[in-house]
Amino acid sequence: MSPTTWTTAGRRVTACVSFRLERSTMPQPSYDVIVAGVGAMGSAACWHLAQRGLRVLGLERFDLGHGMGSSHGLSRIIRLAYFEGSHYVPIVKRAHELWAQTGEQAGLKLLHVTGSLDLAPIGAGPVESSLQSCLDHGLEHEQLDRAEISRRFPAFHLPEGHIGLWQPGGGFVASEKAIYAHVGLAQSRGAEIRTNEPMLDWSPTADGGVTVRTERGSYSAGRLVITSGGWITDAVPALSRQVHTVKQAIGWFTTRKPELFREGAFPVFILTEEEGSFYGFPLYEHPGFKIGGPHFAREPMDPRQDDRTPSPRQLALIQECLKRYLPDAAGAPLTLKGCVYTVSPDEDFIIDSVPGAPQAVFASCCSGHGFKFASAIGEILADLSTDTPSPFDLAPFSLARFAG
Repeated sequence: MSPTTWTTAGRRVTACVSFRLERSTMPQPSYDVIVAGVGAMGSAACWHLAQRGLRVLGLERFDLGHGMGSSHGLSRIIRLAYFEGSHYVPIVKRAHELWAQTGEQAGLKLLHVTGSLDLAPIGAGPVESSLQSCLDHGLEHEQLDRAEISRRFPAFHLPEGHIGLWQPGGGFVASEKAIYAHVGLAQSRGAEIRTNEPMLDWSPTADGGVTVRTERGSYSAGRLVITSGGWITDAVPALSRQVHTVKQAIGWFTTRKPELFREGAFPVFILTEEEGSFYGFPLYEHPGFKIGGPHFAREPMDPRQDDRTPSPRQLALIQECLKRYLPDAAGAPLTLKGCVYTVSPDEDFIIDSVPGAPQAVFASCCSGHGFKFASAIGEILADLSTDTPSPFDLAPFSLARFAG
C-alpha cells in the first residue's frame, strides 16, 4: 500500500489504498460503466446511465428484488419535510418527481401519495425539525395537536402532549416494483443485468478505467459505480472503519379494523417515543398492517449470515408499540422480515469517489433512510460517472468529513 492524496469537498486527504494498479490490455473498455449492486440505487443508476446512451453492465449478488439487503418489503416511506436535515430536501423533492416519472415510463404505479405524519411528544425534536424543513423550503404542511390527529386518523391512540406534522405530499414507494421498473427501463436501452454474479474484486487500470472480476470472468469499463449496500466495505476498504451493518425489523400484523388502515384513510407515519422511532404504512398488497422499528433496537449483524428473522427482542418492542399506540393493529404477526442497514457514524449518507480512484464512485451507508432517495441518487451517480456537475450540494455526504 502507498499513500495517495485526493481532493474531495474542497479538502485534501491522504490515505493508503490497497488495490493494485493494472495495465489495461484492451484498446477500449467493453463497457462504459459497470454497476456493482442492482438494488434500489444501483438499478436507478443503471437506468440513468443507459438512457444517456452508455454501455452499462449491472452485477447483482442475488436474484433481482431479493430479500437479503435493504430494498424489500413491498413499500418504503417517502417524506419531503426531513427532520434528519434540511439539506436533504432538494434531493428528496427530485426523487419524488423521478418516482412518478419512472412509474409512468414503466407502466407501474410506484409512488403512492398518502400524506405523511411525523409524531412525537412536544419538544422531542423530530416534529420541530421537520417543521423547520418545511419553513426552509416552502413545503406544504399542517401542525396538528393530539385531538386533531385522533379526529383525522382514529387508529392512533396517542398520550397527552403529543403533536404531529402533516405533509400532504408524503407517501410510499413500491420498493420491489421500483427496482423492476428501473431494470426493465435500463434493459430497454441496452443495459446488461447479470444476477447471482457478485463482484469479487476490482482494479483500476493505467488508462483510467477499471477491471472487475467475478466468478464468471473479468470485465473492463471506463467507470465503476459501487452500490453494494451491506457488502460495501469489500469493494471500498476505506469505509471499513466508518460503517457497520445492523438488522432492522419489519412486520405485518393482523388488524381488528382494517378500514382504519386502508390506503386513503391512513397515512405513512414516523412515531418517536422513548422506546425509539417506529414507522408504518397503510395496507398495501398484504392483509397485515406494516410497521418497522424501533430505531434504537437495531442489532449488529454480518450481512453474510443468511438469517434475517427479527429477534424476539425486536418483535416484542414492535408489539408493545402497537398495543400502546395502534391497538387495532396489535393482532398476531402474519409476516416478519429483517433488513440489513449500513450505518455511518453520523447516520448521514456517504456519496463519493473511492480514495485514489476517481473513476470509481459509490453511494452507501444510508443508515436506514435512503430508499426514498434512490431514484435521485441513481441520477447523481450517473452525473458523477460522466463528469457532469451535480445540481445538489454533495459536500455533506463526502467521505472527507470523517478525516482528521
